[in-house]
Amino acid sequence: MSEPSKKEIEISPEVTEKATRRRFTLAYKQQILAEADQCTAPGELGELLRREGLYSSNLSSWRKQRDSGTLGSKQRGRKPNLNKQETQELAKLKRDNARLTERLRQAELIIEVQKKVSEMIGINRREKND
Repeated sequence: MSEPSKKEIEISPEVTEKATRRRFTLAYKQQILAEADQCTAPGELGELLRREGLYSSNLSSWRKQRDSGTLGSKQRGRKPNLNKQETQELAKLKRDNARLTERLRQAELIIEVQKKVSEMIGINRREKND
């Protein structure tokens, strides 16, 4: 068997095992958009896209993001809870509501017991009010 030459080792036509998605920094996006905006001659924009390995859809989506002010790269993971204070207040109110509901239930139970006891002893509520 012959050993592979140095040139064969360096240049491999095989596809990598797992493709990785390209990530573009904010500075790179701004640079490409500035270059694309300066393109005036026919074919100049296509040349820029071929050179950078981009699609025209990249430019159009980046332009929309630039116009809306969201051009920066998105952070991965959980989204920040913008209504954290409202969520905390809602949780506090739910706890208070549950606590007060339980106290009301207990108070109604005590009142029912007092009514039954007064009926057993024979205390008439009308006599007391007169």
